[in-house]
Amino acid sequence: MLLSLPGEFLYILTGEKGGSCLSYFIEKSVSGYLLFTIARSDKRNAINYDVMHGLTEAISLAEDPSIKALVITGEGDRAFCSGGDLSVFHQLKTKEEAYVMLSKMSNILISILTMTKPTIALINGTAIGGGCELAAACDFRLARKGVKAGFVQGKQAITTGWGGGTILAEKLPAAGSMKLLMEADIQTAEYLKEVGFIDFIYSRDPISSCEAYMEKLLAVELSVLESYKMMWIRKWKESKLLERIEEEVSNCSVLWESESHHRYVQNFISKKTQK
Repeated sequence: MLLSLPGEFLYILTGEKGGSCLSYFIEKSVSGYLLFTIARSDKRNAINYDVMHGLTEAISLAEDPSIKALVITGEGDRAFCSGGDLSVFHQLKTKEEAYVMLSKMSNILISILTMTKPTIALINGTAIGGGCELAAACDFRLARKGVKAGFVQGKQAITTGWGGGTILAEKLPAAGSMKLLMEADIQTAEYLKEVGFIDFIYSRDPISSCEAYMEKLLAVELSVLESYKMMWIRKWKESKLLERIEEEVSNCSVLWESESHHRYVQNFISKKTQK
């Protein structure tokens, strides 16, 4: 659905599923960036197949030469993204079934990672599991003061499976990335900034804070931004990053069908149904 917007945004695209609740918004700012918002605050902005479709659409729209950057955030102030929606993905039992979903989302993260324009994760609330993987794929990560985040997949008896662990290992020093992944714990924004995962902590309005952070970047010619981004993209290709991400996806799909993971998912679903 395409709607016109007055003021700071030129248009808004909304994602709908069966005519029911909106699952995402895509807005074009007059400042020259595209804003993608996961609009599932009732599900702590968990990613389902509809959100995956929306991210793919946003990536395509960001190719427009009038767009200089892509910003990804979540609806509300409780969660940036809580990862994959287990109430949907619990139906995936075998490694083959899991691989299809994991591979689909990893391809989206690869597209975000290798986009020739800057990408920003505007972490407005808690980021858990796959939410941290989504943030890792972005070039810059801004977090609201007081926010907590963590690669908690280990406590679900799986590893990162969308490529986020491999991307984290590429971007952060070994000690910092290993600690975040292996401890599978939730950390403060301040700690995450200290180890290099968070680039900036803001305390005011998310959008205005993000725009202030991007102000100088958006003032630079697009051709310059793209030329610089290609330096990293070439480096990642030479280091076979995409092949390493594929190995992560395959390894996670094997762990997905384990009894330990199925037990975790079943406990999660049971707790949800009891509320």
